[in-house]
Amino acid sequence: MTINDPEVIAELRILYPHYEEALVTNDVDTLVSMFWTGPQVMRFGATENLYGPEELVAFRKTRPSANLARTVTRLDIVSFGRDFATITLEFERASNAGIVHGRQSQAWVRLAEGWRIVNAHVSLLPTA
Repeated sequence: MTINDPEVIAELRILYPHYEEALVTNDVDTLVSMFWTGPQVMRFGATENLYGPEELVAFRKTRPSANLARTVTRLDIVSFGRDFATITLEFERASNAGIVHGRQSQAWVRLAEGWRIVNAHVSLLPTA
């Protein structure tokens, strides 16, 4: 198995910014389309646990769209073979309480319809 195949890493380096743009602009259709539609898909957020595509879609449609801008301070992509990769990142977001620091991890799988997120986790770090 090839780890960090340059072609796979390049594909995801091109794809990921589309996810980030959709996230900060609350482009629900794009966000939903980037997740796998299988019943085992899951996303653990800062305040929610979502299981299955229906819960992910419902969350995206009702999520407040204010103050979504963030700055990615670190982004790492690791691929395992040609069809599985992880993307992890750290981010900062301005809030009324100051700068919030967070982290995100995603498992991506190349399916017949293209790369899809099959598992995601977002968490915030405690403020000092």
